[in-house]
Amino acid sequence: MINRVRLELPELQAGSVWLVGAGPGDPGLLSVLALHALECADAIVCDALVDRRILALARPDAAVEDAGKRGGRPSPRQPDITARLIALARDGKRVLRLKGGDPCVFGRGGEEALALAKAGIPFRIVPGITAAIGGLAYAGIPLTYRGINSAVTLITGHNSEGAIPGEDGGAPDWNALAKGSPVIVLYMALNHLDDIAARLIAAGRGPGEPVAIVSKATTDAQRVVVTSLARAAADAAGVEGPAIIVVGEVARLHDALGWYGKR
Repeated sequence: MINRVRLELPELQAGSVWLVGAGPGDPGLLSVLALHALECADAIVCDALVDRRILALARPDAAVEDAGKRGGRPSPRQPDITARLIALARDGKRVLRLKGGDPCVFGRGGEEALALAKAGIPFRIVPGITAAIGGLAYAGIPLTYRGINSAVTLITGHNSEGAIPGEDGGAPDWNALAKGSPVIVLYMALNHLDDIAARLIAAGRGPGEPVAIVSKATTDAQRVVVTSLARAAADAAGVEGPAIIVVGEVARLHDALGWYGKR
């Protein structure tokens, strides 16, 4: 149990919502505030990517509701999830909105927080370790490495309609991205990896540039595939999501630093 007196943790109050990041999978990567919220919440609205071992840390009498979105399958709509958070809070519940990774890194936490603010619901945002940091660390791939990169770009592999980003005329500018960021980290990009790789190569990235695909990062099922930009889509065949993909010379470091599979 957490020594709350020594840490002076804030109270998860009735009628409020905490938007909490659960990290990429390993329960040991939870923050103290995340664990505190699990122990205090009356109602937990969780995403599909939250590890079941993390939910086992919740209060035994807490009501757990699945709000996970699953590609290609019936899933809760975002407006319905937000409305449910508001309803639970107005019912006087201490509400925990639990998300994989970080709630505000491709997690729509900002949208939910804005809706709560407009509804007059008190809320707190508790950061979590996003997959680009935690997942790559468990794969032995530093997000930055002196002499390789002084910048990194995080990008989603699909837009809100499930299509490759940029097809609707919006960001990103693939040419600028290819030329301006030595390391690119792709979230939720398995389905569009062939197209994304082709766009990066057309924009000037080398076909032989290293790519690492990290599946089910920080879990016992973690798998790392190191390949090239030209072969990434072919070598990703059979790789299960969720996966984080890194394009850049840092991917080569997995061979020397891949500690997690050697435990």
